[in-house]
Formats: sequence, structure tokens, C-alpha cells
Amino acid sequence: MALIVVLLIASAVGGIAFNRARQLRAGGRLHSLPVYHGIHAALWVVVPALLVLAAWSPMQTRLVDQAVLSSPEGKALPDFEMQRDSILDEARQIAHHEIETGFNPESTSLAPRVAEAEGRYALIGGIAAILIALGAAGVLLLRKRDREFRARTSVERWMNGLLIGASLIAIFTTLGIVLSLLFESLRFFQLVPITDFLFGLSWSPQMAIRADQAGSSGAFGSIPLFWGTILIGAIIAMIVAIPLGLMSAIYLTQYASQRARAVIKPVLEILAGVPTVVYGYFAALTVAPWIREVGISLGIESASSESALAAGLVMGIMIIPFVSSMADDSIAAVPQAMSDGSLALGATKSETIRKVLLPAALPGVVGGVLLAVSRAIGETMIVVMAAGLAANLTANPFESVTTVTVQIVQLLTGDQEFDSAKTLAAFALGLVLFLITLVLNLIALTVVRRYREAYE
Repeated sequence: MALIVVLLIASAVGGIAFNRARQLRAGGRLHSLPVYHGIHAALWVVVPALLVLAAWSPMQTRLVDQAVLSSPEGKALPDFEMQRDSILDEARQIAHHEIETGFNPESTSLAPRVAEAEGRYALIGGIAAILIALGAAGVLLLRKRDREFRARTSVERWMNGLLIGASLIAIFTTLGIVLSLLFESLRFFQLVPITDFLFGLSWSPQMAIRADQAGSSGAFGSIPLFWGTILIGAIIAMIVAIPLGLMSAIYLTQYASQRARAVIKPVLEILAGVPTVVYGYFAALTVAPWIREVGISLGIESASSESALAAGLVMGIMIIPFVSSMADDSIAAVPQAMSDGSLALGATKSETIRKVLLPAALPGVVGGVLLAVSRAIGETMIVVMAAGLAANLTANPFESVTTVTVQIVQLLTGDQEFDSAKTLAAFALGLVLFLITLVLNLIALTVVRRYREAYE
């Protein structure tokens, strides 16, 4: 409600500033158009108020929790922090009408307290934001502008600051992800030597609870996981996706008619919108049994109903649109004069594609392949349903393997203690996977810079 009031005040002030600028314009030439005067006034009203609301939001959550815990019902909650937080979360959901009753009976009695505290502190924050907006509006309305006021320059500065802020959000988000992974990974490496993690050949993250417990030695060798990721996502899937995607792009840009392109390209891009669980069902129920029968018919006794080949083939089909779309755009962006010059010199169409168009479109093609590899490495559902959970170090595509992302999900699923090596191993896997992806991107950028050409 407060946001709506602030926007109405900003709109009214902007309209008044716009009309004043039009009146000034009638008496002589303005430095900036009236619309810039209106936008300038509206920004000076709405931005401070929005900053107040943004700063108040986290404070409001903390104040609400303190108010609820200081109530008689809150003082009766258990002393255990995790249980108390769980009850507060359920009470908050009941107050927001997301659920009717909670698992804990105390949450139902706390819900009215939560609703009352949230309403009170939301009102305080809203009134503060409205007062800020009204104060800014009063200052702007009392201040007179002359014809030389550079409203357009001020608006452009606001827009420049907005763009810089958006860029900083992306940068700080990436930095926060890296730091969180790094911090938790360092905790893991205090429990497990980094050499055992990076070069170990056995993955069994089950830790023993008792000293006499067997079968839970806690082996954290990550080689089988990264090999499974490479085998499925970077080898089998790319063997399928790169040729089919590239040939699809070549056909659509060089050989297909406009009518055929209008039909084939949207149908091809539908593959990117199919949910991964559907691909997983297709891989588990159709492709995997067929591959097992083929393997047995070829005399491969180790052929499994959950295999790397089944997951890789279906994953390759899934990421064909990523390669095809990027390659299509890159080939279409090559100047037509280059193709015409090659044909005029006597080259055939296939020679022109192979020796002129593809080298010129190489940066876009590499970008598409990188996007496809990143998509394949991060895929989880297809691997869970078609390749299994076994951490096997094998080059046989007919056997069951697993990937890093699948193990991360498995390690963090359910009620886990975040101080155990088993749970912290997920962060170490994420950090190493991030570094591997970063190295691949740097290599690709080097290749692109080496072969890229600039065209007028």
C-alpha cells in the first residue's frame, strides 16, 4: 500500500513539473524537454522512498521476530534455536494464509502475534517512506526552475547510476556465491585432506557414527564424479549435440526455404522448452532399456539398465537447440559479400560453407558449444533417472555412473548436519566444478580471440 501511495505522489509531482516546464517553454527555449523535467521530479520523489522501504524490510523481519519472542506465547517456546525458528516459520506461513495449520501446535497460537507485529511494523515503514516522498515533493514544488536547468543531464545520471547498480548486483552476487562456496569448502578441507578429495578414486561419503560401524569409512575421492560428469555431459552429449546442432544451423541458413525455416526452427527450439523430467522419463523408460538390449546383443555383459550412454544421448538431444540457435545466428551474421565473393571465385556452396562461413562464424559457434556444455554439466534429473547414483570410475558407456550435480543434490537432501564432512563435501564439489567451468570459459575466450575477425 505504501508503495502505491509513493508512486501516486511521484506521478503527481512529475505531472506538475511537466506542466511547469511546458509553461516555461512557451516563454522561450528550454535546455531540456518538459518530459525530462517530469521524470527528474518523479525520480527525486520515488527513489529515496524506495530506498527507505528496501532498508526497512530486513529490519522489519528482525523486529517482528523480537516482538513475537517477547510475547507470552513466544517466551514459552523451546530454547533450542532450530526448533524455535521452525515454529516461527510455520507461524509466519499461517499468518500469510499459506497453510492452515503447522506441524508444531505452538505455531497456530503464534500466528496472530506474527500478523499483528508485521502489520504494525509495516505501517511504520510505510509511513516513513510516505513522509520522505512528501518531503521531497515539497522541496521540489517550492523550488523554481529556470530555462537553463539541465533536467536531461540529471535524468541521464540517474539512469547511469541505475545501470551501474544493476551491474554491481550481478558482480556482488557472483562474489557472494564464490565466497560462500570457498568458506564452506575450507571447512570441509579441514576435515578431509584436499589431496584425498582431488585425487581419490573412491567416493563413499557415508561417515561412521560409531567406532565399530562398518561400511561407512567416508571416502571422498571426487575423480569418479568428475569423470562421470565429463563422460555424460562433455563427451557423449557433445558428440550428439555438436554435429546435429551445427548441421541443423547450416541447413536452416543456407539450404532451407523461408517456408521450411519458419516451420523447422520453432519446432527445433521446442526441445529447449521440454521439462528435463520428461527427458528423464524418456531416457529411463525408452532409451535405457533399448541400449541395454543392444549391449547384450553385442556381447557386453556389463550393460546396465542405467547407463551413461542413455543419459548422454538424451542430454545431447536436449541441448541441440543451444548449439543450433547460436550457430544459426552467427552464420546469418556473416556478411553476404563474403559468401558471394567465394562463389564468384568458383567455390562450390559446400566449400564456401566449410572454408568461409564456418571460420567467420567460429566465435558464435564456440559460444553455443560453451552454453551447451554448461547446460549439460549442470543437468541433474536425466542423470538421476537414466544413469543412476553409482560413483563408478569406468570408460564403459554401458555401465552406470553419476555426476557432480547429482551427488550435490543427494548430499544436501533431507535433514543433514552442516558441520559434518558429508554435507560440506557438496560445497567442495560445487567449488571445483565452478573452477573447472571458469577454466573452460577462459580457454574458449582464448580460442575466440585468436580466430575472430572483424568485419566492416
